Amino acid sequence: MSDATTQGGWLVLLTLGVALALMVLPMPFGLEMLRPQWVALLTLYWCLTVPDRFGVFSAFALGLALDLILGSLLGQHALSLSLLAYAAVMLQQRVRVFPIWQQAVFVWLLLVAERLINLWVLAATATPLPAWDDWMSTLIGFLLWPWLFFVMSDLARRAGLV
Repeated sequence: MSDATTQGGWLVLLTLGVALALMVLPMPFGLEMLRPQWVALLTLYWCLTVPDRFGVFSAFALGLALDLILGSLLGQHALSLSLLAYAAVMLQQRVRVFPIWQQAVFVWLLLVAERLINLWVLAATATPLPAWDDWMSTLIGFLLWPWLFFVMSDLARRAGLV
């Protein structure tokens, strides 16, 4: 592989590794519902920023890793992240020209869709469904998106990805 194809790939892997770690990081009792969907947010960011390097198959592999780390049904997050990545890659050229607040609404809708897919898988396997406060993570992701976007864009620019 040449330097042009591997340039910045370390940043993608590093940020996704941090996102996986943040998903299992212990949180104080009662605040677990406020944990953002870090892996889904970074999947969306990388699909919108570098869709030629990070797409559906990368999201599927990341979802399998998340399933293994969380101990959930194998394929549950792989399915939801794959569909999330597909929507993001297909709409990438439109979404990138949106103002940041419209991007945040788009991201929120995709986070809600990802949560619905996970609930569908849980219901199909007769697993107990989470409480209503599980939806708070989508709202936190909506509020976090502008900050995440600006920080990650700066990092991606410094790494030479964009």
